[in-house]
Amino acid sequence: MKTVMVTGVGAIMGYGLLKSLRAADPSVRLVGTDIYDDAVGRGWSDEFVQAPLTSAPEYGQWLGDTLARHKVDLLIPGIEQDIHWLSDNRALLATFDCQVVLNNQNLIDLSRDKWAMDQALVALDDPSRIPSRLSGDFHSLKTVLGLPFLLKPRRSYASKGLVWVREEYDFVPHAALLGDHLMAQPIIGSAADEFTVAAFGDGRGDTGPSIAFQRRLASDGSTAKAWVYQDDSLDKTVARLCRAFKPEGPTNLQFRRGIDGSWRLLEINPRISSTSSIRRAFGYNEAAMCLDYYLDGKTPGQPTLRSGFAVRFIEDFIVYDRNHF
Repeated sequence: MKTVMVTGVGAIMGYGLLKSLRAADPSVRLVGTDIYDDAVGRGWSDEFVQAPLTSAPEYGQWLGDTLARHKVDLLIPGIEQDIHWLSDNRALLATFDCQVVLNNQNLIDLSRDKWAMDQALVALDDPSRIPSRLSGDFHSLKTVLGLPFLLKPRRSYASKGLVWVREEYDFVPHAALLGDHLMAQPIIGSAADEFTVAAFGDGRGDTGPSIAFQRRLASDGSTAKAWVYQDDSLDKTVARLCRAFKPEGPTNLQFRRGIDGSWRLLEINPRISSTSSIRRAFGYNEAAMCLDYYLDGKTPGQPTLRSGFAVRFIEDFIVYDRNHF
């Protein structure tokens, strides 16, 4: 029997992974962890362990002890902070008797700073690059980028911290942060022109199996609605970027489509994304691919995908006769 541990099971990516793993192989023993003892993912875990903060000095010892105690075969990080810690501590991971779903280190490092990714795209002269600036006053940026334009945190995810600049009044309170903390970009397309792509890279530049959605975002930056989407030009763009950055394992690429039909890269998330559970419903189960790739050494093939539309809504997890999991 295989044992898989998923971290951050109180978040949509973490508990979505638990559900996808259960659908992939009902015999898998699932260990869920989270910093909160009442994380909803506890309800889909066979075992649950409360975790310290990833930034805590004892986290490494706790992780090693937990993996050994539960005889974990595969560790899948379910939140961004865990991915960064694991990537920074690969030497420690090598001492554990456990496989880890962890992407190309260079790609993870680039994904942590949007300006670093921008400069990598400059070096490649890749047409998917969105022109970005680290300096300038309102008037010079207005001339180059047009109005409105965006101030985007260099280190963030899920559209957190975006500032729409429509007039000088919007820009002034954030001007001092431009450079070290913020970068300026033009707005590409509209909210209706956003797309998310999952690929399962082989680490050598091949895209592997993939699926694309056109999507609408919720207020927290996650996907609220998604339509299965296929476009040869998008596939070619994804293939080109994968050849350049060589992702390994589950990887998420996010795009905007310009008014000229061009594909512009918003970011690459070198991990399973929160849309994973929706992808599974259309035939693309990244959790199953992880079991095959990391535990059995099998290269995942392109699954047969269903077409359709998905919408997310709030539902309830109910426990009767007690006030705890």
